[in-house]
Parts: sequence; C-alpha cells; structure tokens
Amino acid sequence: MRLSADVSYPASAAEVARMLADPGFVDARDEATHPVAHSAEVEGSPEGAFVVRSTRTMPTTDFPQAARRFVGETVEMVQVDSWEAPAADGSRTGTTTMDLVGAPLTVRTSLRLRADGPDACTETMEGELKASVPLIGGSLEKAAAPFVQDAIRSEEALGRRWLAEHAG
Repeated sequence: MRLSADVSYPASAAEVARMLADPGFVDARDEATHPVAHSAEVEGSPEGAFVVRSTRTMPTTDFPQAARRFVGETVEMVQVDSWEAPAADGSRTGTTTMDLVGAPLTVRTSLRLRADGPDACTETMEGELKASVPLIGGSLEKAAAPFVQDAIRSEEALGRRWLAEHAG
C-alpha cells in the first residue's frame, strides 16, 4: 500500500535536521507512542549525514485482531531514519525503514527535507506499507495504514511544539 505525507515545520531545514538528530526529541517522539520500553541512538550529526535507530516494544492492544494473532501482546518495532548530508541549498534526502520484529509488516519510505523559505520547510515521505501474508496481506495493510498516518501527524505536532520550545 502506498504511503505519502507532507509535514510542514515553521523552521529552517537546518533547524529541523538538528531536531530530528536530537536524542531528546527522539526520546520524546518514542515516548509519545506509549511503548512498554524503548531505546534509541543517534550516529553522526545534523551538520552532515546522520542515522537515528530506535527500538520500541509496543503493546498490541490497539492492533486489529487479525494482526495480533501474528505478534502476541507486544511487538518490537525497529525504526531507522537515515539522512544524507545537506545539499548546498540546505535540502536533504533520506530513508525510513520500520520493521515489526517477528511480524509480516514493514514500512519503507524515502524522505526529502526542503526549504520553503528562511523559516519554513517541508518534510515529504513517500513509500510503501507492506504486509507479506498471503490472502490477508491487503487487509492487514489497510488496518495498519491509519496507525502509520496517526504516527506521522503525532510526530508533526510534537516537532512543532519542540521547535517552539527550543528556538534560538
């Protein structure tokens, strides 16, 4: 199933990259998903290329019943956001991979962060949500899509608050 989203921030692309690479922001982002447990690490720096690896143990109480039978009461979600160094205009590209360990569901997106002006930028995500289960894969994808879209909107709201609180 195709996924796409645009997330707008009232900050420069460089400021948003600093936020996305900030361990405090990553921790807040992960906590906002209400995990049972989580950990994250950031490699590199927002001035160049950087990678954010996050592992969350998530309760499956809100998962559709069809998905829960594959994963049990919790599932480990591993997310890797890889960002290239910025281009001369401050824009950058990257990728996100999200895997549910032991479950047949993955998300793969390409990322683009582009300046819309000195104090505005847009992060564009385009990719696939894929459930590799014969016969019911499409149903699992349709059931999971709203959770992925909600996570994107939640991160956007958190990012806007983070930028307002950490400006300057």
